[in-house]
Amino acid sequence: HIVKDSDETYTCPYCPEKKIYRYLDLVQHASGVGNSSSARRTPIMKANHLALAKYLEKGLVPLVSSLKPAAQEDPLSGCDHDEKIVWPWTGIVVNIPTRKSEDGRTVGESGSKLRDELIRRGFNPIRVRPLWNNCDHSGIAVVEFRKDWSGLHNALSFENAYEADHRGKKDWGANNDVKYGLYAWIARADDHKSSSIIGEHLRKTSDIKTISKLMEEEARKQDRLVSYLTNILETKNKHLKEMEAMCSVTSESLKVLMEEKDNLLQAYNKEINKTQQSARLHYQKVFSDHEKVKSQLESHRKDLELREVELEKREALIERERKKLAEELEENVVQNSALRLAALEQKRADENLMQLAEDQKRQKEELHNRIIQLEKQLDQKQALELEIEQLRGSMNVIRELGDEDDDIVLTIIEASFKELREKERELEDLEALNQTLIVSERKSNNELQEARKELINGLKEISSCANIGVKRMGELDNKPFLEAMKRRYNEELAEERAVELCSLWEEYLKDPNWHPFKRIKLEGEEYQEVIDNEDEKLKDLKDEMGNEVYKSVTSVINEINEYNPSGRYATSELWNYGEGRRASLQEGVEFLLNLWNATKGKRGMT
Repeated sequence: HIVKDSDETYTCPYCPEKKIYRYLDLVQHASGVGNSSSARRTPIMKANHLALAKYLEKGLVPLVSSLKPAAQEDPLSGCDHDEKIVWPWTGIVVNIPTRKSEDGRTVGESGSKLRDELIRRGFNPIRVRPLWNNCDHSGIAVVEFRKDWSGLHNALSFENAYEADHRGKKDWGANNDVKYGLYAWIARADDHKSSSIIGEHLRKTSDIKTISKLMEEEARKQDRLVSYLTNILETKNKHLKEMEAMCSVTSESLKVLMEEKDNLLQAYNKEINKTQQSARLHYQKVFSDHEKVKSQLESHRKDLELREVELEKREALIERERKKLAEELEENVVQNSALRLAALEQKRADENLMQLAEDQKRQKEELHNRIIQLEKQLDQKQALELEIEQLRGSMNVIRELGDEDDDIVLTIIEASFKELREKERELEDLEALNQTLIVSERKSNNELQEARKELINGLKEISSCANIGVKRMGELDNKPFLEAMKRRYNEELAEERAVELCSLWEEYLKDPNWHPFKRIKLEGEEYQEVIDNEDEKLKDLKDEMGNEVYKSVTSVINEINEYNPSGRYATSELWNYGEGRRASLQEGVEFLLNLWNATKGKRGMT
């Protein structure tokens, strides 16, 4: 295939029309056809043009020399300087493929994708703006180029490339047939004045100017710039002369200052030499004094070493004396303890002696009373024995006489003895029955306690707002601590401090050695334990945290002392919340039955 016609002109071997191109125009033509999305271009034609573009860019080495003249060519050559063109330089691309989206809107390719394609073809646009009609893509886009002459050259190359492919403005308006692929041209005055969406956009963003007018404006700008730069240059020259004059004056001053500096430096060197000499003499004097002091310190060190040896000897002697004194003190302690024990034993002996004397006195009194009582019992016994003897004599007399009435009396006596023995047997039976009832009562009481525990465990699992429920006796409430801390700290820190303080008081409550109670005497000989308001911990708590926290803690202390004084931990108890007291087992069972009946009734209704 023949591509190169001459040193500056080329032809496309794959197009039937043998049109003459410059090197860059042929590269743009081959790239445009190869990357075209038109259905009229066959795949073979696109592949051939892409291969031609690749060959021109990389394979055709001799053509590189023709690139420089084309790049240095005047961009305004061949242009009508009086033609009205839209400025900034703007290209128009129409017939962009569009499609319907799922929401019914018309959409098309993005401007960035079209811009990248134009950049690949060498047109170098700044941006591509698709024009939208309300929310629908109009299938039209405007291409913005740089405002300088290179931008105009790129815009003209852009238009020439599409005209070479018969896709220019004239081709777009030639007939009303259905057209495929993109059509493009440079925006001119008729486009700017049109009533279409293109005209509306151009009137908002650009203006109409001729190339000659732009050249005149640029010439005026250059003249102003030259005038401005000339003034700046004159000002700079004037300033330079002033600076040169100042520099000469400064040089003279600097010369004088350098001379003064040299003089000062000589004087300084002389002074330094004198100072160094005096410092050397002073150092020698200090060194000699140091040697003297060193010898004195050495002798003093030896004296101190001798004194140290002497002090060690004295310390050893003092240690022996201290040990001896400690042994004597221990002996004295043992003796004192022995004497103290002896005094205690003597005191105990005296107390035992006094107790023994009192016991002997009491025993003598009891023995005297016992003797008197025994004498009385002896008199009664003797009188009774005398009566018995008299009765025996009477009975013997009666028996000897054989009186029937006496037999009746004996019969009555025997019947009385028999009845007495029966009463004794009945008494023994009653005692056995009483013992059986005691055992049965203990067993029933144990069963009631077990039933109460099971009832408490069952009510723990039932969430209820009724009067009967389970209360934790001796469990500390965190709310008063939290309210007290909120008055001092923010909410987060108050909650943390409240938990710490509540945990601390829970440990205090578990301490068996802390018993903040005092005993007060009631009527008679009875005593009662109450909270000791003078306890140091409780007083500090009331002063620091307030009355609410104090009431909460003392309430828990009373509950622990009443329901679990030995274990000192929280226990569960059946409680009557309505009356504020410990509930009976009967109340708990009745509540549970009512709850069961209510639940059963609800199930029946459903």
